[in-house]
Formats: sequence, structure tokens, C-alpha cells
Amino acid sequence: MTVFDIPIGALAGGPADLAQYRGRALLIVNVASRCGLTPQYAGLQALQDEYADRGLTVLGVPCNQFAGQEPGSAAEISEFCQVNYGVTFPITEKVEVNGPDRHPLYAALVDTADADGHAGDVRWNFEKFLVAPDGSVAARFAPTVTPDDPTLRATIDKTLPA
Repeated sequence: MTVFDIPIGALAGGPADLAQYRGRALLIVNVASRCGLTPQYAGLQALQDEYADRGLTVLGVPCNQFAGQEPGSAAEISEFCQVNYGVTFPITEKVEVNGPDRHPLYAALVDTADADGHAGDVRWNFEKFLVAPDGSVAARFAPTVTPDDPTLRATIDKTLPA
């Protein structure tokens, strides 16, 4: 079983069907609308625009566990993302990324360590997990690593399908 086999809902309802991304690289990011890091939405959309044709999909996963910074309904989250950042990449239902109610998607991601050796609980909004086309977790990036970071981009380039 890989990340692509884990069920999760879409923000607009129904299944997000991660299996459709099998064979592509997937950048999974827990997102929030009222965070100091929220402007990263613009950079995430830029990654989606630049890399989509090369086999990358950005996947936003709203989470309200960090200082209540994603309190909105699905409709409010969708409108915020579209109006403020022109987001076209897929967004899932709001989930918990830590604790006893951690979504199975994040249970499959958090054992991967980032460059500083941090594994386990997600530290804050906008932590990034890069999933390889085979469904394995290729890399993890701290919330403060921005979408235009050269190391993130180089890792994406190495992880894209051949």
C-alpha cells in the first residue's frame, strides 16, 4: 500500500482519489488560510503551473490544528484560495495531521525525516512532503522552506517521472 491507496475526501465533497496521481510526483502540503505562511499559496500555485506538465501535482490539505488558523468551511476555504491566490491545484477535505485523530495519509508521511532530521509530528502549517511517482515518500521539508527554495526545486526535479 502506498500514499496513492489512502482514501481522503476532496474539499468539494466526494473522494479525492489519490490513485489518479500514481505515476506522478505529489507535493503534499498542510495548508491554512490565516497563517503567517499563507502567502506560500502563491509559490505553491507557481510550482503547479511550472511543473504540472512534467509530472508534479501540488495537493493542499487544510488543517486547523495549529492555532486554529484554518477555521473555515470547505466553501470558505475554496473561495479564499481561488480569490486570493488563484489556486487551481487540488485541495482535500480538512483533516488532522497530528494526534490520535491523525488522518491515515499523514500517518504514512510523518515517519520521513527532513534535512534537519525531524521526523514525527508535523510542526506547523505548510510542512511539505514530496511523494515519488511510485508512492514512496521521497522528501520532507520544514514549513519555512518556501516553494521557490532551490533545494526543494532540485528535489522535485530529481523526483519527477522519467
